[in-house]
Parts: sequence; structure tokens; C-alpha cells
Amino acid sequence: IGVTKGHGFKGVTSRWHTKKLPRKTHKGLRKVACIGAWHPSRIQYTVPRAGQKGYHHRTEINKKIYRIGEGYKMKDGKLVKNNAATDYDLADKSINPMGGFPHYGEVKQDFIMLKGCCIGPKKRVLTLRKSLLTHTKKRALE
Repeated sequence: IGVTKGHGFKGVTSRWHTKKLPRKTHKGLRKVACIGAWHPSRIQYTVPRAGQKGYHHRTEINKKIYRIGEGYKMKDGKLVKNNAATDYDLADKSINPMGGFPHYGEVKQDFIMLKGCCIGPKKRVLTLRKSLLTHTKKRALE
């Protein structure tokens, strides 16, 4: 559960991907040609209109957790950065690539590694919960 990346106030072409009108159109071409019939004399909610794009509350399902890791910790007065090595690794290594993650930096706190994408920009808070659906497929139970 999270909030999507915000894009501000956008017109119909950007927000709903409507077709642009021909080049010679009077009073702008990034509009909707017809927003409804004469009667009923109200605009239906299904007609695309300009407005807020992004920064919406969304819920994604079936996220697979690959790893739950711990951040940097102090041990005997020394900073231990060994949070990516397994029991069989000979070298000590960190989860961070060289120079850190782009537009984020180094991960120093505890972390969760998910499969695929997640909602919103970097550093946006996410809520993880148990799935409300009962999974029966073998792939989901791995």
C-alpha cells in the first residue's frame, strides 16, 4: 500500500492519453472534442477532464519478499558493514553498489528486498501486510 509518484495538475492529453486534435483546431488541440450530449445537461463522470495526475493511494498485491536484511551495526566498537554476505561467502560485502543507489545513497538501516517494482518515488514510505487473498498456486507458495 503506497502513494504513487506525483505529477501535479495535468491536461486531458497527458492525464487520460486522449487523442490530440488536428493542428488547425481553434482554441487549442490538447483537449477533448466533445464532453457530452446536450441532454442530460451534465457532464458524465466517465468523460476525461483535466486535473490531478499522480499522488494517488494505490494497493498492489502478490509482492514476493526475497530477503530481510539488517543494516550497519556496531560490534566491539567497530562499524560492521557485512549485510550482504551469506554463510558460504569468504569476503565481507555490503548490499550497496559502489557509490550507493542512484537518487538514494547508501542503505544503512534494516531493509527488505522485494521482487519487481513498488509504488512511488525513492524514499516514499510503504505499508506491507499479509495478502487478503488465499494463495493456492504452487508458484505463490514458494
